[in-house]
Amino acid sequence: MAVYFRKHPLEIPLPSEKDWLKEDEEDFFQLDPDRKSEVLPQPFRMINKLVMMVFENAMEIIERKELLQEAQKLKVQPTKCFPTAEFQVTGRANCLVVSGKYIFVGLSMGLAAFRVSDCKEVCVWDAAQTEFCAIHASDLGNERHVLLAVDEMGLVCLFCFHRESFLLIKILNEMEDVSKRNTCVEVVLSPGGDYTGVLLQDSRKAWLDIYQLPKDSWLKEMEKNPTAGLTCREKRSSWTSVEPPVSANKADAKLSLPVLLLKVKPPKPITGSTFTSPVDALKNVDDGSMLGLGYNHLIKDSQWQQQEAIFRRTYQEYLEAEGERESKEEMPRHATFHFLLPSQILQVGPEIKVQPDVPAGISVHWDGSHNLCFYLLNRPLKEKVDSDPKPDVVWPCAAPIACSAVSSCSRYLALACEDATITIWDKHLGYPLSVVAILEERHIRSIHFLQSLAAASDKTPCPGADPACPVVQLLVLCTDSSLYLVKAPRAGESSITLLADRPEDPSVAVSAVVPVLAFPSAALVFSWDGRVSLMNTATSQVVFCFCTPPSQAVASPWQPVFTVDSVNWGLLLRGDKQQQAGALAQSRASHSTIFLFDFNSYPLKEAFPKEADLPLKSSQNLPWMERCNIFLRERQQSLSGLRELSPEYWSRLQAQAVAMDQERQKVKGQKRP
Repeated sequence: MAVYFRKHPLEIPLPSEKDWLKEDEEDFFQLDPDRKSEVLPQPFRMINKLVMMVFENAMEIIERKELLQEAQKLKVQPTKCFPTAEFQVTGRANCLVVSGKYIFVGLSMGLAAFRVSDCKEVCVWDAAQTEFCAIHASDLGNERHVLLAVDEMGLVCLFCFHRESFLLIKILNEMEDVSKRNTCVEVVLSPGGDYTGVLLQDSRKAWLDIYQLPKDSWLKEMEKNPTAGLTCREKRSSWTSVEPPVSANKADAKLSLPVLLLKVKPPKPITGSTFTSPVDALKNVDDGSMLGLGYNHLIKDSQWQQQEAIFRRTYQEYLEAEGERESKEEMPRHATFHFLLPSQILQVGPEIKVQPDVPAGISVHWDGSHNLCFYLLNRPLKEKVDSDPKPDVVWPCAAPIACSAVSSCSRYLALACEDATITIWDKHLGYPLSVVAILEERHIRSIHFLQSLAAASDKTPCPGADPACPVVQLLVLCTDSSLYLVKAPRAGESSITLLADRPEDPSVAVSAVVPVLAFPSAALVFSWDGRVSLMNTATSQVVFCFCTPPSQAVASPWQPVFTVDSVNWGLLLRGDKQQQAGALAQSRASHSTIFLFDFNSYPLKEAFPKEADLPLKSSQNLPWMERCNIFLRERQQSLSGLRELSPEYWSRLQAQAVAMDQERQKVKGQKRP
C-alpha cells in the first residue's frame, strides 16, 4: 500500500489585524446573533443590504396598495354603464366629432361619415397617404357642415359636407415647395362656422392666421348647383358590407375660398427706448383707449443694463447656488386663442354692424407672455393683410398666462396664470367676477367651465329684475392630476374646493377632463388605466363608470379618442381589441370599434337633477347691495356713448403735445447766442 507524504507541512496562516475582534465585540454572538452576517466579506455584505432594502421597499408598496384597496372597497361603487351601440370603421380612428345628425371620423386613410341615428356609414373620402389626426366640424344648417381636418404632416384641409358627400375646398397651408411648408399646431373653429384660426410654425417662427369662411356664399352656390358634391353617395348599407368605399376626392363644383383677415405674430421682446422725450413717445401712440404691449416707454438700454447689474450684484450668491445659465430669449412657439361674441370689452364703432351670435373678436395669449390680447374681426377687408397688426385691447397680468377658457354661453372668460391665480371675467359687464389662488404650489394644466343654469342665464327678463346670485363653476386640473372646483357667485365671496387630491398610484392619473353640458356639475374624467368616469362635482363623487366589453379596451388611455355629443346627449369612445404585443402591429391596420353611450339610456337625470329656476325679485324688494349693482350696470350702459368721444379727446391731447414740442424747440432756439 503506497502512502504519499506532503513534502512541506500545511501551515495555518496567522490571523490578520483586520479580522481581530475588538474588546467590546468579543461576545457579540451572545448579544445579537443577527450581527453575525456583518462579518461576511465584501461584496456579500453590500449585496445582502441591497436585497434587504428591496424587500422592505416592496413590502411598503404592497401594504400601501392593500390600504388603498380597502379604502376603495369602503367607498360607494359607481354604477357601470355599458355601450348602447357600436360600429366599426375601416382603418384606425384617430379623431371623432359630432355635428348635427352625423359622426365624422378621421381615419388612417381619409375621412368617413356616419349617421347618429343608426350608426351607418354614408360616405368615405379616400386618401391612401393621408392620415388625419384632428378634426373639427360645425353645422351650417340645411344638412350642410363645414369641416377642418389636420393630417399627420400638419396640413389643414377645409371640407364642406353636403348631401352626404365630402367636397374639398382648399388646403389652407399648402405650398408648392415642400421645404417651405408650414406645419399646423392647432386649429379652432368658431361656433357657427363663421371664422377659423390656424396656428402655424416653421423652423424659425410661429404665427396665427385668422380666416373668414364665406358660408353664406357656399349656401347660395350649392343652391344654384344642386349636383355639387354628389360624387360620393351611400354605397354600404352597414359596416359589415365588404363593398369598397367610393372615393369623393374629385369634385365637379368649386366653392368660394376663405378670406385671410389677420396674421397675428408673437410679441417681440422689449428693448431699450429710442425716444428723446415723453412727447415723442406720446406722438408715436396711435390710440389712447387701451394699454399697449410696453414698447413705447422711455427706458434706455443703459438703464436696463444698470438695473440688471445691480440685481446680479445683490443676489449673486443665490444666482450661483441656482446654477443660472445665460440663455438667449426665444420667440414663443404656441398660442391659445378663443373666438368671442360681442361684449363690453370688445367695443366696435357705430358704423360696423354686429350680430349677437357671430364672433366679434378673438383673444390670444402666447406661452410665457403676461398679456392677453384682443383683436376685432369686424374689420374692412384689405388687399394686403397687415403682417403685424396691433391688438385692439390688451390685458396685462401679474404672471405669465398658463391657460384660459370661455364658457359655453360665451359670457365668462377665465384666465389661469403660472402662479396658480385664477381670474373669472364677466365680459358683458366688463369686470372680474372672481379672483382665487391655489395655495398648494401646484401648476395648473387646464380649466373648464361647468354647466350651470344660473350661470347660463345672462338675459334680464324685465327691467329691475335680475337672477338671484347665479353661480359660475370652473373645474381646474393640475399637472399632478389633482382636481379643484371654483365657485364664483355674482354676490358673495368665491370658494375653491379640492375634489380629488394627487393619486398615490400613478396608473390612475388623470389624462383628460371634459365637462358634460347636458347635466349641471357633471364632468367626464379619463384615467391612465383606461377608466372613464362621470363625476358629480357638487359632491366630488364618481357616480357612473362607462365600461367597454371585456374583449375591448379604451384605445390609448393616455390620449383617448372620444367626443361628447351635447345635442343628442351621448359619448362616443374608440376601443381596440385586447391583443398580445406581437399582434399589435397587425391590428393597427385592420379596424377600430366606436362605442356609443346614450345618456338617455342611463339614470343620469336622477343623479344630476336640474337646478330649479331661481325666482326673480323686483327692485323694490331687493337688498340695497343688489340694487346698487343693478344701478351701476345701467349707469355703465348709459355711459357707453362716451367711448365714441375718446378718439376726439385723444387727438386733442396729441395736438397739444405737438404744440408743446414746438414751443420747447422755439425756447431752445431763443436761448442760443
